[in-house]
Amino acid sequence: MESLRLIDQWPVDNAAAAVVRADGTVAGRHGDPGREFPLASVTKLLTAYAALIAFEEGVVELDTPAGPPGSTVRHLLAHTSGLAFDAHKSMAEPGNRRLYSNAGFEQLTDALTEHSGIAFATYLSQALLEPLDMANTRLEGSPAAGAVSTVDDLVRFAAELQQPKLLDPSTVAEATSVVFPGLTGVLPGFGHQKPNDWGLGFEIRDHKSPHWTGSASSPRTFGHFGQSGTFLWVDPDAQAACVALADRNFGPWAAEAWPPFTDAVLAELREG
Repeated sequence: MESLRLIDQWPVDNAAAAVVRADGTVAGRHGDPGREFPLASVTKLLTAYAALIAFEEGVVELDTPAGPPGSTVRHLLAHTSGLAFDAHKSMAEPGNRRLYSNAGFEQLTDALTEHSGIAFATYLSQALLEPLDMANTRLEGSPAAGAVSTVDDLVRFAAELQQPKLLDPSTVAEATSVVFPGLTGVLPGFGHQKPNDWGLGFEIRDHKSPHWTGSASSPRTFGHFGQSGTFLWVDPDAQAACVALADRNFGPWAAEAWPPFTDAVLAELREG
């Protein structure tokens, strides 16, 4: 895909990107798809998917208490537990505000470890990474932001998100639909959003503005971006997903470069 060559214009030392269709075929790759990059918060997509596998395996229920008093697995996944961004302290009652929280994902995996008896990094590998043959992906730190991966591995994950084999499609549909609708909050890097819609670990595009996806992205688009210069989105209307990884931290360059890049990818998909 010619649109992927736009990453060559990004002010980064290294970048790689790929587009995978809903049927699992790769529409295009550019850059080194085997190069390892820190994912930062794109890690949350992997963590959330493993949590959903744990739910289907009966390890926990979505309404299992987890996190601060009154909070559940569902609250933690949807960033509505009331926990602060990076501190293990409550800032609001569960369910009342959309407070994006790394601490929430750490407490989520604490609960999964407690109920499964398996260290989360091990569970993640056994439940998700190994079945999808994501051999170059590993969790090196926080389950909120500590994974390392490659474009090739995330292409496999993006294919799974579109045609689930490890989860029932209805579970993925619930996870990628708005949970606790109508809540406002701050989308990191893009300011206050009203509403600030999320699913179960997946950010929902809806009608947010500004946003890191494109103006042509459908409201049903879901995914995540990371502060390390990474993103993964799935646009069900376009029947495709896109992964882009770079080695420069998120900043104004990314907020300017990513939306037109996504629009170019979507335009080429429509033409093709």
